[in-house]
Amino acid sequence: MMRRFFAVLCLSVCLTPVLAAERPKIGVVLSGGGAKGAAHVGVLKVLEEHRIPVDYIAGTSIGAYVAGMYSLGYSAAEVEAIMMGTDWGSGYSDTIARNALSYRDKQLRDRYNIPINVGYNQGEVRLPSGLLRGQTMSELLRQSTDLVQQFGDFDALAIPYRAVATDLETSAPVVLARGSIVKAMQASATVPGALQPALIDGKLLVDGGIANNMPVDVVKAMGADIIIAVDIGSPLVTKDKLDSTIAVLDQLSNFLTTASTEQQKRLLSENDILIRPAINALSTTDFTIMPRALILGKEAAQNQLVKLTQLTVTPEVYEAYTQAKAHKAKQLVAAIRQPIADIVFDNHSKVSLNLLKETLNLKAGQGVTKDELNAALQRIYSLNKFERVDAEFSDGEAGRILTITTKAKSWGPNYFQLGFNWEDDFSADSVMSVDMAYTMTDLTFNGGEWRNEVKLGFDKRFATEFYQPLDRDQVFYSRARYQYDINNWNLYDDNNSAIVFDKKNNTVELGIGYHPMPQAMMELGFVLEKGQISNEAWLSQDFDFKSYGGYFKVGYDSLDSINFPTSGNRVTLNVYVRNEDFKDVVLKAEDYSVQIEADWKGALSVGNHAFVGKASLATNNSDGLNTLHLSELGGFLNLSGFHKDSIMGAHKVFGAFIYQYDLGRDALGMTDYPLYLGWSVEAGNVWYEQADVSLTDLIYASSLYVGTDTSLGPAALGFGITDMGDKSLYLFLGKAF
Repeated sequence: MMRRFFAVLCLSVCLTPVLAAERPKIGVVLSGGGAKGAAHVGVLKVLEEHRIPVDYIAGTSIGAYVAGMYSLGYSAAEVEAIMMGTDWGSGYSDTIARNALSYRDKQLRDRYNIPINVGYNQGEVRLPSGLLRGQTMSELLRQSTDLVQQFGDFDALAIPYRAVATDLETSAPVVLARGSIVKAMQASATVPGALQPALIDGKLLVDGGIANNMPVDVVKAMGADIIIAVDIGSPLVTKDKLDSTIAVLDQLSNFLTTASTEQQKRLLSENDILIRPAINALSTTDFTIMPRALILGKEAAQNQLVKLTQLTVTPEVYEAYTQAKAHKAKQLVAAIRQPIADIVFDNHSKVSLNLLKETLNLKAGQGVTKDELNAALQRIYSLNKFERVDAEFSDGEAGRILTITTKAKSWGPNYFQLGFNWEDDFSADSVMSVDMAYTMTDLTFNGGEWRNEVKLGFDKRFATEFYQPLDRDQVFYSRARYQYDINNWNLYDDNNSAIVFDKKNNTVELGIGYHPMPQAMMELGFVLEKGQISNEAWLSQDFDFKSYGGYFKVGYDSLDSINFPTSGNRVTLNVYVRNEDFKDVVLKAEDYSVQIEADWKGALSVGNHAFVGKASLATNNSDGLNTLHLSELGGFLNLSGFHKDSIMGAHKVFGAFIYQYDLGRDALGMTDYPLYLGWSVEAGNVWYEQADVSLTDLIYASSLYVGTDTSLGPAALGFGITDMGDKSLYLFLGKAF
């Protein structure tokens, strides 16, 4: 009896893999469709609920993402959690956060606030090959997939996987079956014109939806006997809806995806299953619809249960299938957790290898998490020298190798920059200005830069500056600058413009500096000024002036926004020692003057509430009319209620507290840009004579404003009033106020 039992047991054990092998191989095909891709997850959840194994999986665009995640061994519920917890909207911006930029790059962005990527090289104007470089999107994909290695074959994954892209040169479909799964996902979803093409195996690749939006043929070629295809492509719209340029362009795009999908549908047999969720009314770009798309995907799969359940396997077979998949996934996870044996740089830029290593700040022999790696790559990208910074893992003889690839900006090395500013206090003092610059970079071994600047508008300027790092790590630098300004110098009486002088000024600065950290600088230098002040009605002849001397500057800036900060601090200290010379019978200069200026602005936030502080102090040992280097007050958030720079003197004291409430994100559901409501209390004054300085003379002011911080700079409307009864309405667009 016992012998017969063991014989039956052995026979059943031997037959189990045979029976499992005899079941039909099931392949899943997931089409492209943008934000509607959450419907794919709904379908996969139904397959799992009814014990339907997936032996092969492939996808296009968002389908390539969901398929890739599933192929790594994640369950449908895990893919859902990752997908719903990802801020997909942030992937459509490659702008470096202001607080991550170096001190110098912060100053330049604040001045040239219009984000253009235009360069000049070899006699031609150059532009990027896409509006976005894909840096942030690759970071999101790394967060999703974890630190998986490159694969010699995607068949080695928990479920064999393929992604489909389009060859930009030939328009032919390209099946990605090996290498970096992150690159494969991103290439398959690279929208032409919006994202730069992906370069893989010498081919420029873009969104696979153009060539094959639902790759049934790919999964059949992998060996699938039965296909489950999920179509979430956008349908063609009727002529009554083709009423805008965007609608027409969308229709043209849909021509391509619809045609390829229809061609793939013809490859389906009567045994295959086509699932079409009711997602026609959903947007492909609005990722807030993903929860709704997931539900519609589940409903569509449930409507096909009569056919789907024919593919259901026994609990024992499904358990063996899930265990085998989990074993492969566990091997992938084990590889991810291994320490880094070596770090290799594939540097396609002129940035020094030592600077890259120090900025990366990862060490061989240590483990690294996906958060640590993304933070390290972001530090390198924030050097503002690169088009893309990527990371890939591979296996070498010594162990796991991390390769960091840096690509210089393709539209460089010479760049155009543009800034715009419009200020209006609804008086005759409306100010508009345009800043333009042309910067030549990498002129020397250490990365020397030559910038030429022009400012047009109410004030005019021409400047040229040569910036020379003194070491390969760009910690020490020298700077030479010439600047010519033409300004209207307003003198106010009782907050009204009384006299307007024309001021022309030539300035030369020579400095040597040090960056103790990227957010900070110290500079010591020489400054020479020479110019004229004229007004035919008040001056019988031009008023000539000149000065020369030295300066010392210290600065630290970690603010996340110069206009509406919610975190960080900005501190500057400037000390000038000058010999001033006036050629006038009224004004008289001392032999030398010492001017000290100190400014601070800081912010912290709690939820959607931000608290901002400001303080300014200035003094000059040359009192009264003995110096032309004066300090100003007046304007929005600088004694609101007064016109800009309407009170001046040799000595200044100012402080302000500002409260900001992000109404846009908190109450209105705005995600792209904040909308702030703000209130300020301010106090300050200026004095000509040091003997007159008294805190009892402080002027108190307050303001209310509404504003937003856009990629073009601030836009704000505010009202200010002082305790003296002065009132002003302010409108800003374009630059810091």
